[in-house]
Amino acid sequence: MDFVERMVGRRWEGVTPSTFLKFSHLARPVQQHLQRVYATLGVALLLSAVGCFLDLQYNIAGWITGLASFGCMVALSLTPSSPQTLNKRYGLLAGFSLCQGAALGKLVGLAVHINPGLVLTAFLGTSAVFVSFTLASLLSARRSFLFLGGWLASAVMGLFVLRLGSWLVGSRGLGFEMELYGGLLIFAAYVLLDTQLIVEKAAAGYTDHIKAALDLLVDVLAIFARLLIVLMKNQAQREERRRRSEKKRRD
Repeated sequence: MDFVERMVGRRWEGVTPSTFLKFSHLARPVQQHLQRVYATLGVALLLSAVGCFLDLQYNIAGWITGLASFGCMVALSLTPSSPQTLNKRYGLLAGFSLCQGAALGKLVGLAVHINPGLVLTAFLGTSAVFVSFTLASLLSARRSFLFLGGWLASAVMGLFVLRLGSWLVGSRGLGFEMELYGGLLIFAAYVLLDTQLIVEKAAAGYTDHIKAALDLLVDVLAIFARLLIVLMKNQAQREERRRRSEKKRRD
Protein backbone atom coordinates (compact mmCIF):
# COMPACT_ATOMS: atom_id res chain seq x y z
CA MET A 1 0.00 0.00 0.00
CA ASP A 2 2.83 2.35 0.84
CA PHE A 3 4.43 1.59 -2.55
CA VAL A 4 1.17 2.32 -4.39
CA GLU A 5 0.76 5.65 -2.60
CA ARG A 6 4.25 6.64 -3.63
CA MET A 7 3.66 5.67 -7.26
CA VAL A 8 0.42 7.62 -7.63
CA GLY A 9 1.58 10.53 -5.52
CA ARG A 10 -1.15 10.28 -2.90
CA ARG A 11 1.43 10.40 -0.13
CA TRP A 12 1.88 14.14 -0.88
CA GLU A 13 -1.80 15.08 -1.04
CA GLY A 14 -2.47 18.19 1.02
CA VAL A 15 1.24 18.99 1.31
CA THR A 16 2.14 22.53 0.23
CA PRO A 17 5.39 24.53 0.48
CA SER A 18 4.01 26.22 3.59
CA THR A 19 3.84 22.79 5.24
CA PHE A 20 7.62 22.76 5.44
CA LEU A 21 7.73 26.25 6.97
CA LYS A 22 5.45 25.67 9.94
CA PHE A 23 7.23 26.17 13.24
CA SER A 24 4.21 25.93 15.53
CA HIS A 25 6.08 23.31 17.56
CA LEU A 26 8.41 26.11 18.70
CA ALA A 27 7.22 28.42 21.47
CA ARG A 28 6.57 32.01 20.51
CA PRO A 29 9.56 33.38 22.52
CA VAL A 30 11.83 30.89 20.76
CA GLN A 31 10.53 32.00 17.35
CA GLN A 32 11.14 35.64 18.25
CA HIS A 33 14.66 34.78 19.41
CA LEU A 34 15.35 33.01 16.11
CA GLN A 35 14.18 36.08 14.21
CA ARG A 36 16.67 38.24 16.13
CA VAL A 37 19.43 35.69 15.54
CA TYR A 38 18.94 35.54 11.78
CA ALA A 39 18.51 39.31 11.48
CA THR A 40 21.80 39.77 13.33
CA LEU A 41 23.43 37.10 11.18
CA GLY A 42 22.25 38.86 8.02
CA VAL A 43 23.85 42.14 9.11
CA ALA A 44 27.05 40.32 10.10
CA LEU A 45 27.25 38.69 6.66
CA LEU A 46 26.80 42.08 4.99
CA LEU A 47 29.66 43.45 7.07
CA SER A 48 31.80 40.46 6.07
CA ALA A 49 31.05 41.28 2.43
CA VAL A 50 32.13 44.87 3.11
CA GLY A 51 35.36 43.63 4.70
CA CYS A 52 36.03 41.41 1.69
CA PHE A 53 35.42 44.33 -0.67
CA LEU A 54 37.76 46.58 1.32
CA ASP A 55 40.51 43.98 1.12
CA LEU A 56 40.01 43.63 -2.63
CA GLN A 57 40.29 47.39 -3.04
CA TYR A 58 42.87 48.36 -0.42
CA ASN A 59 44.55 45.09 0.64
CA ILE A 60 43.78 45.57 4.34
CA ALA A 61 44.03 41.95 5.45
CA GLY A 62 47.09 40.97 7.44
CA TRP A 63 48.29 40.10 10.88
CA ILE A 64 46.62 43.19 12.34
CA THR A 65 43.17 42.18 11.11
CA GLY A 66 43.89 38.61 12.24
CA LEU A 67 44.68 39.76 15.76
CA ALA A 68 41.68 42.10 15.71
CA SER A 69 39.40 39.27 14.65
CA PHE A 70 40.67 37.00 17.41
CA GLY A 71 40.45 39.81 19.97
CA CYS A 72 36.86 40.65 19.01
CA MET A 73 35.84 37.01 19.29
CA VAL A 74 37.44 36.55 22.70
CA ALA A 75 36.08 39.85 24.00
CA LEU A 76 32.60 38.99 22.76
CA SER A 77 32.72 35.62 24.49
CA LEU A 78 33.90 37.19 27.77
CA THR A 79 31.49 40.13 27.76
CA PRO A 80 28.28 39.21 29.61
CA SER A 81 25.01 39.59 27.77
CA SER A 82 22.99 42.44 29.24
CA PRO A 83 21.16 45.55 28.03
CA GLN A 84 24.09 47.67 29.21
CA THR A 85 26.61 45.78 27.05
CA LEU A 86 24.36 45.33 23.99
CA ASN A 87 25.95 48.06 21.85
CA LYS A 88 29.45 46.99 22.85
CA ARG A 89 28.75 43.40 21.85
CA TYR A 90 27.21 44.53 18.57
CA GLY A 91 30.40 46.48 17.90
CA LEU A 92 32.56 43.45 18.68
CA LEU A 93 30.50 41.27 16.35
CA ALA A 94 30.77 43.92 13.64
CA GLY A 95 34.55 44.08 14.06
CA PHE A 96 34.84 40.30 13.89
CA SER A 97 32.65 40.17 10.78
CA LEU A 98 34.67 42.85 8.97
CA CYS A 99 37.99 41.20 9.78
CA GLN A 100 36.77 37.75 8.76
CA GLY A 101 35.48 39.16 5.50
CA ALA A 102 38.83 40.82 4.89
CA ALA A 103 40.57 37.50 5.53
CA LEU A 104 38.57 36.01 2.64
CA GLY A 105 39.55 38.83 0.31
CA LYS A 106 42.62 37.12 -1.16
CA LEU A 107 40.69 33.93 -1.85
CA VAL A 108 37.78 35.79 -3.43
CA GLY A 109 40.17 37.90 -5.50
CA LEU A 110 41.86 34.78 -6.84
CA ALA A 111 38.49 33.24 -7.69
CA VAL A 112 37.40 36.41 -9.51
CA HIS A 113 40.64 36.33 -11.50
CA ILE A 114 39.98 32.72 -12.54
CA ASN A 115 36.24 33.04 -13.19
CA PRO A 116 33.99 35.70 -11.63
CA GLY A 117 31.05 33.29 -11.74
CA LEU A 118 32.72 31.06 -9.15
CA VAL A 119 32.02 33.55 -6.35
CA LEU A 120 28.31 33.71 -7.18
CA THR A 121 28.14 29.92 -7.45
CA ALA A 122 29.84 29.51 -4.07
CA PHE A 123 27.46 32.05 -2.53
CA LEU A 124 24.39 30.27 -3.92
CA GLY A 125 25.76 26.90 -2.85
CA THR A 126 26.46 28.16 0.65
CA SER A 127 22.97 29.62 0.87
CA ALA A 128 21.45 26.32 -0.27
CA VAL A 129 23.46 24.31 2.26
CA PHE A 130 22.70 26.69 5.12
CA VAL A 131 18.97 26.95 4.40
CA SER A 132 18.59 23.20 3.88
CA PHE A 133 20.41 22.20 7.04
CA THR A 134 18.72 24.93 9.06
CA LEU A 135 15.26 23.78 8.00
CA ALA A 136 16.23 20.17 8.64
CA SER A 137 17.25 21.13 12.17
CA LEU A 138 14.20 23.30 12.92
CA LEU A 139 11.67 20.83 11.53
CA SER A 140 13.17 17.73 13.14
CA ALA A 141 12.41 16.45 16.60
CA ARG A 142 13.94 18.53 19.36
CA ARG A 143 17.40 17.48 20.54
CA SER A 144 17.67 14.92 17.72
CA PHE A 145 21.00 16.34 16.52
CA LEU A 146 22.59 17.26 19.82
CA PHE A 147 24.45 13.95 19.85
CA LEU A 148 26.60 15.39 17.05
CA GLY A 149 28.44 17.64 19.49
CA GLY A 150 30.98 15.06 20.63
CA TRP A 151 31.43 13.59 17.17
CA LEU A 152 32.04 16.97 15.54
CA ALA A 153 34.48 18.07 18.23
CA SER A 154 36.43 14.85 17.65
CA ALA A 155 36.27 15.40 13.88
CA VAL A 156 37.68 18.93 14.20
CA MET A 157 40.49 17.59 16.37
CA GLY A 158 41.09 14.89 13.77
CA LEU A 159 41.40 17.51 11.03
CA PHE A 160 43.90 19.42 13.14
CA VAL A 161 45.98 16.27 13.67
CA LEU A 162 45.68 15.49 9.96
CA ARG A 163 46.99 18.93 8.99
CA LEU A 164 49.86 18.64 11.47
CA GLY A 165 50.70 15.17 10.24
CA SER A 166 50.60 16.20 6.57
CA TRP A 167 53.07 18.98 7.29
CA LEU A 168 55.40 16.67 9.21
CA VAL A 169 55.21 13.72 6.81
CA GLY A 170 55.04 15.77 3.64
CA SER A 171 51.87 14.30 2.10
CA ARG A 172 50.17 17.67 1.86
CA GLY A 173 48.07 16.81 -1.18
CA LEU A 174 46.11 14.01 0.48
CA GLY A 175 45.85 15.91 3.74
CA PHE A 176 44.54 18.98 1.93
CA GLU A 177 41.86 16.95 0.11
CA MET A 178 40.66 15.28 3.30
CA GLU A 179 40.68 18.54 5.22
CA LEU A 180 38.82 20.37 2.45
CA TYR A 181 35.97 17.94 1.93
CA GLY A 182 35.92 16.73 5.52
CA GLY A 183 35.77 20.31 6.78
CA LEU A 184 32.91 21.06 4.41
CA LEU A 185 30.87 18.18 5.82
CA ILE A 186 31.78 19.06 9.40
CA PHE A 187 30.71 22.71 9.18
CA ALA A 188 27.51 21.75 7.37
CA ALA A 189 26.76 19.42 10.27
CA TYR A 190 27.61 22.23 12.68
CA VAL A 191 24.72 24.19 11.17
CA LEU A 192 22.43 21.38 12.33
CA LEU A 193 23.99 21.27 15.78
CA ASP A 194 24.24 25.01 16.37
CA THR A 195 20.66 25.60 15.24
CA GLN A 196 19.29 23.06 17.69
CA LEU A 197 21.52 24.40 20.44
CA ILE A 198 20.11 27.88 19.80
CA VAL A 199 16.56 26.52 20.07
CA GLU A 200 17.24 24.54 23.23
CA LYS A 201 19.07 27.42 24.93
CA ALA A 202 16.25 29.80 24.04
CA ALA A 203 13.70 27.36 25.46
CA ALA A 204 15.75 27.32 28.68
CA GLY A 205 15.76 31.13 28.84
CA TYR A 206 19.25 31.80 27.41
CA THR A 207 18.57 34.32 24.64
CA ASP A 208 21.96 35.68 23.63
CA HIS A 209 21.21 36.31 19.96
CA ILE A 210 24.61 37.92 19.32
CA LYS A 211 26.58 34.87 20.42
CA ALA A 212 24.21 32.63 18.45
CA ALA A 213 24.73 34.76 15.34
CA LEU A 214 28.51 34.56 15.86
CA ASP A 215 28.40 30.75 15.90
CA LEU A 216 26.34 30.61 12.70
CA LEU A 217 28.55 33.23 11.04
CA VAL A 218 31.62 31.06 11.59
CA ASP A 219 29.78 28.09 10.05
CA VAL A 220 28.62 30.06 7.00
CA LEU A 221 32.03 31.60 6.25
CA ALA A 222 33.76 28.24 6.66
CA ILE A 223 31.32 26.59 4.23
CA PHE A 224 31.68 29.43 1.73
CA ALA A 225 35.48 29.33 1.77
CA ARG A 226 35.60 25.58 1.26
CA LEU A 227 32.99 25.58 -1.47
CA LEU A 228 34.88 28.32 -3.28
CA ILE A 229 38.13 26.34 -3.06
CA VAL A 230 36.38 23.23 -4.40
CA LEU A 231 34.97 25.23 -7.32
CA MET A 232 38.37 26.76 -8.07
CA LYS A 233 39.98 23.34 -7.94
CA ASN A 234 37.41 21.89 -10.34
CA GLN A 235 37.82 24.87 -12.67
CA ALA A 236 41.59 24.35 -12.73
CA GLN A 237 41.13 20.66 -13.51
CA ARG A 238 38.77 21.46 -16.38
CA GLU A 239 41.23 23.98 -17.79
CA GLU A 240 44.03 21.43 -17.53
CA ARG A 241 41.98 18.81 -19.38
CA ARG A 242 41.09 21.36 -22.06
CA ARG A 243 44.75 22.28 -22.59
CA ARG A 244 45.73 18.63 -22.85
CA SER A 245 42.94 18.00 -25.33
CA GLU A 246 44.02 20.95 -27.49
CA LYS A 247 47.62 19.82 -27.32
CA LYS A 248 46.67 16.33 -28.52
CA ARG A 249 44.70 17.77 -31.43
CA ARG A 250 47.66 19.92 -32.48
CA ASP A 251 49.98 16.92 -32.28
